[in-house]
Parts: sequence; C-alpha cells; structure tokens
Amino acid sequence: MLKEFKDFALKGNAVEMAIGIIIGAAFGTIVKSLVTDILMPPLGLALGGFDFTNLFFTLKEGTA
Repeated sequence: MLKEFKDFALKGNAVEMAIGIIIGAAFGTIVKSLVTDILMPPLGLALGGFDFTNLFFTLKEGTA
C-alpha cells in the first residue's frame, strides 16, 4: 500500500499540482503585500487620509 501511494505521489500530475499550489500561495502573498504596502499608502495620502477598509461595492447579489 505504501509503494502504491509513493508511485501516485511521484507521478508528474501530483507533483506539478503541489508546486502550482505553493507558487499560487506565494504569488497571492506578493500581490497582497504590493497592494497593502506600496499602492494604498500613497493613494490614501493623495486622497487626504481616506480609509479604504470598508470601501466595497457589490457586483451581483447572492442567492443564498
């Protein structure tokens, strides 16, 4: 059973998927940091200290 799992885990698809998940998580962290630390502070200063924390708009109402 362990050998079968090892064969499955070492197949290209499983390894590629794991690498994709790791890269995706890292990219998400980079984008969040870029927006939070680089883009928003100058924009807040330009708009007079405007707080963007609760600023949002709804694209489409949910059906729940």
